[in-house]
Amino acid sequence: MLIVSRCSQDNSTDYLITIKTNQGDMVAILYDETPKHKANFIKLAKEHYFDSLLFHRVIEGFMIQGGDPNSKNAAPGQPLGMGGPGYTVDAEFNPKFFHEKGALSAARLPDPQNPAKASSGSQFYIVQGTVTSPADVDALKIDQAALNTAFQQLLQNPASQPLIDTLNQIYMSGDMQGYQRKIYSLVPRLEKQTGMKIYKEVSEEKIKAYTTVGGYHSLDGDYTVFGKVIGGLDVIDKIAHVEKDQGNRPTQDVRMVVTVEEMPRKEIESKYGYKFPAKQ
Repeated sequence: MLIVSRCSQDNSTDYLITIKTNQGDMVAILYDETPKHKANFIKLAKEHYFDSLLFHRVIEGFMIQGGDPNSKNAAPGQPLGMGGPGYTVDAEFNPKFFHEKGALSAARLPDPQNPAKASSGSQFYIVQGTVTSPADVDALKIDQAALNTAFQQLLQNPASQPLIDTLNQIYMSGDMQGYQRKIYSLVPRLEKQTGMKIYKEVSEEKIKAYTTVGGYHSLDGDYTVFGKVIGGLDVIDKIAHVEKDQGNRPTQDVRMVVTVEEMPRKEIESKYGYKFPAKQ
């Protein structure tokens, strides 16, 4: 989705990122509001760090992930996803940026090993996601972390066993959408029982994005979104659709070459239809 705001009035330049693959090229911009991630990504790209690395984890309807230096010479079937440059980047969460389709975001270790949610120094993912249906719009208004905490309390209550049995039946049937909707339907009850605030305010911009171009909203606020693909969204779909092994690694390598070009913002706006926020 193209986020349209007031056209920038300055003559400044910015960095245009091009990610070249055998499935086509993606063009992205990086956000000023995530300066540590922006500077780090540009530094690595200029050093050709990403060149020949794989998109090693690809899940259709979710995202495509790459940036592991161990993938450059990885043998077929070799497990990947733990490599990096030897450092992490501090989390830079910003509510303006969310996991719409094309969001460029930082991978990271899970919370138990990484309570500060620091980002991998080099691994990133690009969101494909799915379109949220009108029936599921309420899911966008739910704080997933709060829901998970409240739901765990519910599971520990013996009186909840009939409900747990019902949920298990839905889950075992394979109806994952029905399972998720059932859990979301419990939110008023969970808020009342736990006193926790689970519903949250969601902008109309975010609702429009998730119900038109799509994305993966449950990641919002948990992983740093630091950029956006503004050209080549179809390439995300092509990569997401390739054949994968049981570890979600493409059976035919999808390698990347990442380049950085400094370009006037007005030229970027003209070429790609993206509107930079006006300078304050």
